[in-house]
Amino acid sequence: MNSTIIEIPKIENSLGNIAVIENDVIPFEIKRVYYLFDIPSYAKRGGHSHRNLQQVLIAISGSFDVVLKDGITVKTITLNKPDKGLMIDSNTWRELQNFSSGAVCLVLASDVFDEADYIRDYDAFLESLQ
Repeated sequence: MNSTIIEIPKIENSLGNIAVIENDVIPFEIKRVYYLFDIPSYAKRGGHSHRNLQQVLIAISGSFDVVLKDGITVKTITLNKPDKGLMIDSNTWRELQNFSSGAVCLVLASDVFDEADYIRDYDAFLESLQ
């Protein structure tokens, strides 16, 4: 499975912590940043794979589960700490679910949006792995 937990450096302070994301923390050049918020707890997001794009997902607030599939293995990772990021490589199916109240998912992407990079049908994803 092409995923790794990345430690986001933090500066601890009694008045509040600061997480710092600089060029040496993320293993690719960040070309797009977006975040998901106000997500109902019953909602499922993602449900796709990317041909080339790499992403890091961070639970800035609250928690959610990321279900990863590579055509053989299924792995569920709970993100709930703003100093931990989940690096997801290309050709990995991802589904986000079980959002807590107030959850915010920050996404750092290796490229700008390109619909042609998406595989949105799971059967097509499985075929692309062959």
